[in-house]
Amino acid sequence: MPRVGVIVPRYRQTAVARNLVKRRLRELVRQELLPHLRGAEIVLRARPEAYGATVAGLRANVCAGRASVLRLADGARVAPVSA
Repeated sequence: MPRVGVIVPRYRQTAVARNLVKRRLRELVRQELLPHLRGAEIVLRARPEAYGATVAGLRANVCAGRASVLRLADGARVAPVSA
C-alpha cells in the first residue's frame, strides 16, 4: 500500500492558509498519485508558491511529480518537482 506524507511549512502564513493548501494537496494526491503507485513511500513538500496557486496549478505540479515518480520507479534519475 502506498503512503504519501504532505509537508506544508509556515512561510509566514496563517494556520488556515496552511490547512487549505494541505487539504488541496491531499485530495490531488488521492486523485492523481495513489492510483498509479504500488508500495511507494513519498513525501510531498509544498513551496511558498503553493499558497497562491490555483487548484489547477497544484494539479499540474502533482501530475508532473507523478511522471517523475513513475520514471524513478522504472530506474531513471529524476530531478525534484515542486508543488
